Amino acid sequence: MDGYWNKPEQTAAALEGGWLRTGDVARRDDDGLITIIDRIKDTIITGGFNVYPREVEEALSAHPAVAAVAVYGTPDPHWGEAVTATVVLRSGRHATPAELTDHVRTRRGPLWVPKRIHLADALPLTALGKIDKRELRHRASGEDRSGR
Repeated sequence: MDGYWNKPEQTAAALEGGWLRTGDVARRDDDGLITIIDRIKDTIITGGFNVYPREVEEALSAHPAVAAVAVYGTPDPHWGEAVTATVVLRSGRHATPAELTDHVRTRRGPLWVPKRIHLADALPLTALGKIDKRELRHRASGEDRSGR
């Protein structure tokens, strides 16, 4: 990669020290296998611990009632950030936020349990078809973006 088009600051940060810094978080196991865990910019720092949204999303997605999920951090006065999830349930299925948090607690442990779960009919998408976590953060904050 030579750089980002017309973005010299981002190019300098990404190519610092002669390495391409992708922003990915990875783990290497005892056999040397590298697994991409998440993106650095998506890491939720809650109570001084790093929580990777993908790990919480995988736990929630394993629930039989869950069709789609997005996990993101929202401001929290006590924890710094709160693990927050927006969940779309499968048609004809039912699950309460309490059931979903219990499911995550059983699969991952208390650190990964969302402090807030919002049930939604659909997840907002960007123009590229990716889940729009920025929009979900705005919705979770109760911020009115309509200009009213």
